[in-house]
Amino acid sequence: MKKLEISHLNDNFFETISKEWMLVTAGNSSKFNTMTANWGGIGFLWNKPVVYIFIRPERYTHKFIETNDYFTLSFLGEENKDIHKICGSKSGKDTDKIKATGLLPIFTNLGNVTFEQSRLTFECKKLYTDFIKKENFFDNTIFDKWYINGGLHQIYIAEIVNIWSKD
Repeated sequence: MKKLEISHLNDNFFETISKEWMLVTAGNSSKFNTMTANWGGIGFLWNKPVVYIFIRPERYTHKFIETNDYFTLSFLGEENKDIHKICGSKSGKDTDKIKATGLLPIFTNLGNVTFEQSRLTFECKKLYTDFIKKENFFDNTIFDKWYINGGLHQIYIAEIVNIWSKD
């Protein structure tokens, strides 16, 4: 993978995140976990290029994000939906997702995990976190739709410190 400057990004991330999806991965070469996500975004905050993602605490990946300073967002392309389906429906507690999907882990210079199949990877350093709070919703129909049967997401805002491209 080669390093890409942020000014060379061409993706429409509304489309990329919502339709292509992404793998959120945290940990190191000895132990890591990955999960599929399509809630999040990219922007500019505190004079830094940032991403924001949402992870429920009951997800196995949550503990890896909590105990590491970095995580990666890997975009595999729409042709890898089968990988996303497994990583989004199986828990790393019970399933070896790497074996089940054929993902080929590679490690960045900072020791973070991405995959050979990734066409684009954001390597991200955590900056801020908080939980979604029921009392902060202006539109309670959103809470009723997304949180009536599950835990509230934890939001992470992270600086994009490196971008890796397959091209």
